[in-house]
Parts: sequence; structure tokens; C-alpha cells
Amino acid sequence: MEKLDQAKVVSVLNRLLEAELAGVVRYTHYSFLVFGFGRIPIVSWLREQANESLLHAQQVGEWITTLGEYPSLAIGSLLDSHQHDIAAMLRESLDNEARALALYRELLSLVEGRSVALEEFARQMIHAEELHAADVDKMLRKPGDVAAFSAKPVP
Repeated sequence: MEKLDQAKVVSVLNRLLEAELAGVVRYTHYSFLVFGFGRIPIVSWLREQANESLLHAQQVGEWITTLGEYPSLAIGSLLDSHQHDIAAMLRESLDNEARALALYRELLSLVEGRSVALEEFARQMIHAEELHAADVDKMLRKPGDVAAFSAKPVP
């Protein structure tokens, strides 16, 4: 196996930690802003996503300390469009999921063939993020619309 470039791996892991912690804050914030008849299931789903982001942050942080490094105390970008309809929140979520997915793919490219455990972790996270993005994409579709939302231009 080739040697792991630990500095690059830890840099990506710290950016992932920051992104996942931002996800905790973002999904929790979104959950406060849901109103109307569908509030209860949507709030529940958003809070599940916040909990999942926290779990991912914990897993990433454990990898950083496993590698003998110090986890970042920063939180990723928390830009808010101030559009509080559910579709706008989901579009923002989809954009943020795409950024996290790109980071997990970057991690995979750095560890592939160098660390079986980190490679498996990166693959599991990519799998989870792809499924989550697919769910959000489906939530953004109009009932009966089978074409992927992400393939459509945003108005």
C-alpha cells in the first residue's frame, strides 16, 4: 500500500467536520421555521437530519484524533437565503449536501489504496450522502413528476 498523506487527509477531514457541524445547525434552524399542516413530519425529518449530521461529525472527529491530530473547532458556512418556504430550505440543503459529497469523494481519492478503514469510511459516507441527496431531490419534485429535480434549471 502507498503511504497516506496524513496532512492532506486531516485537512479534508477537518473541512468535513466543519461542514457536518454546520449541517447540525442548519437543519435545526430550518426545523424552527416550518409552519402549516405538514409541520410535524417535516420538523421530525429535519431534526433527524441534524442528528445524522452530528453523528457524521462525531465519526469524522474520531478519525482526526485516530490520526493523532486536533479536530477543528470551526463550523462551516451558514449562509441563509432568508427564504423560509420548505422548497427553498430543501434546495439549500441539496446544495450543501453536494458540497459535503464532494469532500467525501476528495477524502476517498486521498485514502484509496492507502488505508482500507478510511477508504471504507469514505465509501460509507458517500453512500449515505448520495441516498440523502436522492431523497431531497425526490422531495423537491411535484407529485407525479418522475424527472430528477437536480437535472432541471432552477427558476
